[in-house]
Amino acid sequence: MTQIQKRILLLTQEGIPITSSPYNEISRKLGITEEEVVKQITLMKEKGIIRRFGASIGHREIGITANAMCVWNVPDQKVEDVGKIMASIDDVTHCYARPRRPGWPYNIFTMVHSYSRDECIDIIKKISNIVDIHDYRIFFSEKEFKKTGIRL
Repeated sequence: MTQIQKRILLLTQEGIPITSSPYNEISRKLGITEEEVVKQITLMKEKGIIRRFGASIGHREIGITANAMCVWNVPDQKVEDVGKIMASIDDVTHCYARPRRPGWPYNIFTMVHSYSRDECIDIIKKISNIVDIHDYRIFFSEKEFKKTGIRL
């Protein structure tokens, strides 16, 4: 990663202004053009330095208050295939394989969000039917203490 790319990430990690020229302030601070800022972001994506550069919406502020972590007991030989299918479902925002622990048989964790708990439950039932896994537990968030993206 170049120094200019690192500085772009540092300047954008807290968000960018919601204006018609969001890269203007960044380009001024760096002494480069807005076009160069966009070019560097594109290069970082192409090189795999960053996976995406996009908006992060405060879901609670727009009414999406039901957040469900669902843990799944997936046969070990199916984890890779089931994980890929779950990850491809638009309603799933996070999907992780995790080790089983004594007394804890669940090895895939997913997150879904919606406007109500009932909607989350319906989404999880749909996922269950798609992957034919019916041993799962749902945990709803009660309170958000912290939510931030990765920082340099």
